Amino acid sequence: MSWSKQQIKLKSTEQVDKMQASAEILASVFLEVRNLVRPGVTTKALDESIEAMIRDANCIPSFKGYHGFPAAACISIDEEVVHGIPGDRVLVEGSIVGIDIGLIKDNWHADSAETLPVGEIGPAAAKLLTVTEECLQRAIASIEVGRRLSVIGIAVEDHARANGYSVVETLVGHGIGLNLHEDPQVPNFRCFTMPDPVMEEGLVIAIEPMINEGTKRVVTARDQWTVITADKGLSAHFEHTVAVTSAGPRVLTRRESGIAALPETRQPAD
Repeated sequence: MSWSKQQIKLKSTEQVDKMQASAEILASVFLEVRNLVRPGVTTKALDESIEAMIRDANCIPSFKGYHGFPAAACISIDEEVVHGIPGDRVLVEGSIVGIDIGLIKDNWHADSAETLPVGEIGPAAAKLLTVTEECLQRAIASIEVGRRLSVIGIAVEDHARANGYSVVETLVGHGIGLNLHEDPQVPNFRCFTMPDPVMEEGLVIAIEPMINEGTKRVVTARDQWTVITADKGLSAHFEHTVAVTSAGPRVLTRRESGIAALPETRQPAD
């Protein structure tokens, strides 16, 4: 499939502002989630809290029911890359947990993810989280009107590989707006088989590097949702919804701390 300018749905400033309203609620949910992730909590309980926060804000959890997905959040532990289904599994000290959440406010979607430590984690896991955060930072910093979309994947791949990690290539970021998934696809790696459009003002995309400590190969679990590293190595996932503007990238899901507290000044990609 190829993407044309007509298939990429550019947003007006007013529409981006509406997406910002959705994204700010999602950002507030993540700030609360950080306080909920601790040893002894089940992924089901965590998901129930997330759904309650979304609905209390008069929003809709965009993942629940999407192609049959049964929960409000994807919760993925250790070797689980993405799309983990919440259940009775208990979070344990030393693990890392990826939490991916989407919501809808006034028909506009926002999508974001963080991988968080469960209690105290080891240095290898801590480095993976740090580098994956940095991959997202560098991807966002590469955004500029008139540049090709491929600069995003180059920024991610170069930084991941420089630190000895691999990038998942079977899953990519995406456009977002009135639909959770829109054109274009946004690879986190050098890709020569997908269209490479020029970024224009009004493009809104979800950038979501998935970085593995071992092989880039992944497999899907029996539940037909959970994606797992083929070698059972750790994986981390961070995501922001970002608008392309003439003034630079506008991070709609920016938070007060952590990865969302991105510097206002542009950082050079490798």
